[in-house]
Amino acid sequence: MDLRPLTEHPAFARLWIGNTIAGLGSQMTVMAVMLHMYALTASDMAVAMIAVAGLAPLIVSGLYGGMLADFFDRRTVALTASSITWASTALLAVVAWTGHVDPAWLYALSIINSAANSVAGATKSAMTPKLVGADLIPAASALQGVAFGLMIMAGPALGGVLVAFLGYPLTYTVDVVLMLALFLGLWSLPKLRPDGEGHSPGLQSVREGIAFLRRAPNIRTQFVMDVTAMTFGNPQAIFPAVGVLILGGGEVTSGFLTASVAVGSIVAGLFSGRIVAFARQGVGIARAIQVYGVAVALFGVILLIATGRPASTALTVAACAFLVVMGGADNVSSIFRSSMLQQAVPDAYRGRLQGINIVVVTGGPRLGALYYGALASLFAHWVPPVAGGMIIVGVIAAIMRLAPRFRAYDSAHPEP
Repeated sequence: MDLRPLTEHPAFARLWIGNTIAGLGSQMTVMAVMLHMYALTASDMAVAMIAVAGLAPLIVSGLYGGMLADFFDRRTVALTASSITWASTALLAVVAWTGHVDPAWLYALSIINSAANSVAGATKSAMTPKLVGADLIPAASALQGVAFGLMIMAGPALGGVLVAFLGYPLTYTVDVVLMLALFLGLWSLPKLRPDGEGHSPGLQSVREGIAFLRRAPNIRTQFVMDVTAMTFGNPQAIFPAVGVLILGGGEVTSGFLTASVAVGSIVAGLFSGRIVAFARQGVGIARAIQVYGVAVALFGVILLIATGRPASTALTVAACAFLVVMGGADNVSSIFRSSMLQQAVPDAYRGRLQGINIVVVTGGPRLGALYYGALASLFAHWVPPVAGGMIIVGVIAAIMRLAPRFRAYDSAHPEP
């Protein structure tokens, strides 16, 4: 693994550490909110609607936040958005301690949190090229993948354990404390104003970003591929029910199912030295997503076998193993997608394209939550992953046949 972004660029290192610690608490709260909603409603669809309800605000905030990142100091934009995220989490903890939490509170605060996070995420992603330089963008992407893996490995597992043994109020409070690390990383950054000039901030500048995307077939193709993978291959919405009804173990099993995805992500990141050197990033994205689809389908097969049977440690381990493969393939795809986006898009447009990317990356799983919640409610919990995995493999194969420029993409000569 290439550690030069951390050893040679202290500002990036501080931001990376702060993001990792804060993200640990954030992912812990994501699991706690899902478990809390399931405990209140006993409904897969209610859990799925946490993500679906925030889709429209996320789209608006992602586009608007990306636009702000192309016109103002990116450090200031990220600090403001992160402050809103922290405040919404603190309010969630306060409400939980009062004992008056209901589904409406969980929905409302989750929406605010995800909207603010999309602004902060788009802005921080747009910072990376200036913090590390063009040559180290793939290595920085791999490090961010490892950080995300650490977040979703330890965070949900810790969330499940804290909820099971100590309750929801303390779980949310721990996140409030951990999120303070994010401000340490952001406060220490230099001013990061974007390059270039454009229209004044507003709707016209958003249109400029969308117009640039129309002229960027390679970026469009990777967006379509990612939406396909996340819509049909993100089974997180059914993890609470799988832990309770199929595999056994309740909240702890649900946490470790999510953590298994992260284990794969971390392993892929730790062995990313050869991955970041692979120049044909379009091919790399497509093949990684197809492996992801196969693993999703096999996870569904395990659920089919486990349905109606007594709890089995062997089946739980098998389910986790395929989730590990999913996480590894997803991180490989993410390294290539992030590198392509940051290398091929000019800095003057990078915030807006990162905003669109945030909408894609976080909007896809929300559509996936609806897909998994609906099919699991109508049929069985194994149906959406089995069908979704097959859809992913087929759609990616079709796209690669229809997109010769994407197949030929070379990171040595990046073209959007």
